[in-house]
Formats: sequence, C-alpha cells, structure tokens
Amino acid sequence: MQGALLVAGTTSDAGKSALVAGICRWLHRQGASVAPFKAQNMSNNSVVTTDGGEIGRAQAMQAHACGLAPSVAFNPVLLKPGSDRSSQVVVLGRAQGTVSARSYYDRKAALLEVVTDTLADLRTRHDVVICEGAGSPAEINLRGTDIANMGLAQAADLPVVVVGDIDRGGVLAHLFGTVAVLDAADQARIAGFVVNKFRGDPALLAPGLDQLRALTGRPTFGVVPWADGLWLDAEDSLSAVADGVLGRPAPPVGEQWLRVAVVRLPRISNATDAEAMACEAGVAVRYVTEPSRLLDADLVVLPGSKATVSDLAWLRRTGLADAVVAHAQAGRPVLGICGGYQMLGRTIADPHGVEGGSATGLGLLDLDVEFDAEKHLGNPTGTAWGEAVSGYEIHHGRVTRSGEAPLLHPTRESTVSGARVGGSLRASRPDSEGSDAGAVLGTHWHGLLENDGFRRLLLARVAGQAGRTGFVVAPDTSFAAARAAQLDLLGDLVEQHLDTRALEHVISHGAAPDLPLITSGLAGSGA
Repeated sequence: MQGALLVAGTTSDAGKSALVAGICRWLHRQGASVAPFKAQNMSNNSVVTTDGGEIGRAQAMQAHACGLAPSVAFNPVLLKPGSDRSSQVVVLGRAQGTVSARSYYDRKAALLEVVTDTLADLRTRHDVVICEGAGSPAEINLRGTDIANMGLAQAADLPVVVVGDIDRGGVLAHLFGTVAVLDAADQARIAGFVVNKFRGDPALLAPGLDQLRALTGRPTFGVVPWADGLWLDAEDSLSAVADGVLGRPAPPVGEQWLRVAVVRLPRISNATDAEAMACEAGVAVRYVTEPSRLLDADLVVLPGSKATVSDLAWLRRTGLADAVVAHAQAGRPVLGICGGYQMLGRTIADPHGVEGGSATGLGLLDLDVEFDAEKHLGNPTGTAWGEAVSGYEIHHGRVTRSGEAPLLHPTRESTVSGARVGGSLRASRPDSEGSDAGAVLGTHWHGLLENDGFRRLLLARVAGQAGRTGFVVAPDTSFAAARAAQLDLLGDLVEQHLDTRALEHVISHGAAPDLPLITSGLAGSGA
C-alpha cells in the first residue's frame, strides 16, 4: 500500500490526534512504513527531536506509534502562544520570531511551500503518510490562507476523512455542515467520516449514519467508542483541566495516597510532565488554579510556562504564590520544572526583551536567571541521585548564579542550540543542572519524571517529607510501557471499529471520483 490521507476534524479536540496515532499504529503493525505529519500545529506542549528541533508533542506521540524517532519533518510549523494575540513561530524546528494573529497570514504563502516540500519528501521515504489537520476545515473565513486543512489537501493532492466528536452532541450536523460550507473542489476531497467517542447503543446511531450518507453521498468508515484509558500525551495544554484527577490512578500499594497539585498556569507548557506521576499507583495528580487546592497537597509542582514572567504575576494576583511559599516554608515539597523552576529563584532578568520585562522570583531557591535571546534546545542525559536519567530542554532562561546543590549531573552536552558568545555556547556550571534544596527542587529538564528509577526515588522522598508514612511506591511502574499500551489501544480501536479495507482504498486511490456536491448558500459561492 502506498499513499496518504488527511484526517480533519469538525472541531478542535474532535479526536484528530488520537485517530492519526491509531491509524499509524495499525499500519505499523501491518508492516507498512508509515509516518505522521501535521503541517501547522498550535500548542505549547512540545518536544525536542533527535535532529535538534522542536515539534508538537502529539506528533512525537504519533511518531512513536509508527516506530519512529520524532523529527522536525513531522510538524514543520509550530505556533506557541505566548498571549491571546501573539505566538512564537517555529519553522522546521527553529524559532523564527513572534507574530500576531493578523501578521501571521502575511507569512503563510511562504510557509505553504515549506509544508508541501516537507510532505513531498516524507512521501518519498515512507509508504504511507497520515496527516492531521488543524482546528476545522469549515473555518471558511481562513480558507484563503489555509496551509493545514483543505489548502494542504489541494496542494498535496490528499483525500480527507472528517472525524466528529459525538460526545459534544450534534455530530451529524457537524459532519454534514463541515462538507456543506466547502466549495466544490474541496468537497470533492472529502472521502467520508469517522464518529469518535461514542457511548451508547450503536443501533440507535445507525439510522442517522444512513441518513448522513443519503444527504452527502459519503460513508462513515466507523464509530470509535469512548475509551476511558486514553489520556497520555495530550495535544495541547488546554486539555489540562483544573480540579479533576489526571489519568486513571490505580489504588495505592500501601495504606495511603500521595496527593500532587500541579499549578495550572495560564500559559502552561509541557503540561504532560505530570503524566508520569499520574501513572503511579496511589498517586492522585490534580491541576489547580486557586490557593485552597494546595492545602492538602503533599507535593506542589510549578510546571513549564511559555510566558514565565506573566504567569509569575498571575501566581501573585491569585494568591497562589503565597500558598506555594507557605507550603515550602512548612517543609513540604515543591518541584519546579523549566519556567516553574525559574519562578522559584530570586531574580529573572530579561535584557533582550524576550518576555518584555524582568521580575523578582519567589525566593525559594538561591539562584538568578537571565533570558537569552536564542532558545536553548537539547536532549540531555545524566545522573540524578545515582540514577541514569534523560530528558529534553526547551527554554530561553539560563541560570547565571546558584547557591544550591545541583539536582542533576549531565553526562552529555545538554544544549543543542542556544545563545552564543564569542562563538561558543554560554553555560553556567555545565557539569551540573537544577537545584536540590531539600524540600524545594527544580530543573530545566522536561521529561525527567519519565525516568522510572528517578521518579520512584522522588515519590519516596516526597512521601517522607510530607509525612505520608503509609504510602508505598509501586516497584514496577513503567512509563514507557504505559505509553506503548495507549498506542496499542489506539491501534486496536482503529482495527476493530473502522472499515480498514475501505480506509486502505482511500489512502491508496483517493476519494471516490463521483461524490455529489452538497449545495448551500456558501458552497460554490467562492466564500
């Protein structure tokens, strides 16, 4: 089998990322050489690839589903929102300035060429490429400059499957309306539909799908049931909803639970750092947005941020800053990761205007931070508390002075790209990283908690500091195995609930040539 497919969605969070990962896993298990692709992503959940660039975390997850290492080719354009009206633009893994929503459209013509060239190259190296759209293709006000949905489908000659989330309600109208507002050329590329997150009696839905086919001339390739077990590697930080327990924690091994509160910053980045702890038996992880939620927490986590100075000001406005400080001063553990680590220090200097101003930190760690103009990206390895560890770095902030004992000792240079002075990388104490001040810990490394041995040591230490003597760390939790199980579950859902033979035909041969045009007040009007 050779070909490509674009999975579009009726809305954001309709299930595009999960469906692409599932199709990729299914094809990979069939022996196909398959790769994922998302032309343009908007997310602050990102990873550093083996080729030293930055892509959306969902595409890294999809790469793992294909048995591939993450690559910048899988997500050539990444937008990282720093405010409601501006985003950093990352092209082929490298930051290329900040744009407003309006000014970004002036760059899209050039980016379409980057996107199509990257996809064309991928298709020469793999049998199949499964592409993911962005938002909804029905945003006709944006169609003229689209590079991720129907604009990509036309430029790269791709068939399209539209997925809708039935759990939101109105899925039949969403699917019909998505096609109906498109012009004739775009409609011709819509091969069919997938219904996602279904819970109920399939017999009750079947007549609606029959009517949808009669109205549109397009089949529904399958109905994917609701799966409680799917929660790792969320597409965006917007999925980090406050107050609910993250994941599906197993009962504790010992007599007590360990309670973790992750502060849900407005511009939280790499919120997925908390997921490894949420895989542990007896560990209840919650995202929190107000001070009272910290009162019964055993561990408070300040996660990464795309806008460290702004989010630090938000901490103070909400009273969370005082609550975090009080928690630490009572000898109860606090962990800061990347931007959260920077907030724990004494000062944050911004001489290059990266975030538009300097700030005074929370003062829980004796360190000073300065923002460099260039972003630091890396895939470091090292040791922590005697355990071999690895992680990834994505940050502008650099520790210029620290009076704390280090948390980590890198064994491989951690910075792939970064601020250069006199032709050499500027670094502070390159043989050490992070801070270990007893109850207060910090690191720039994302992914550190995915190291099973280190995570177990951390949880045992936190339990001791918090007085949770009845908490016992599970001896055999494997985060890598948990992630692989999720990918296999996605592959199983595709294999068991989609018409895979019909899907193979669409991938290889495209949409049927005689699909009817749905007429409406918009379709065919040139809107």
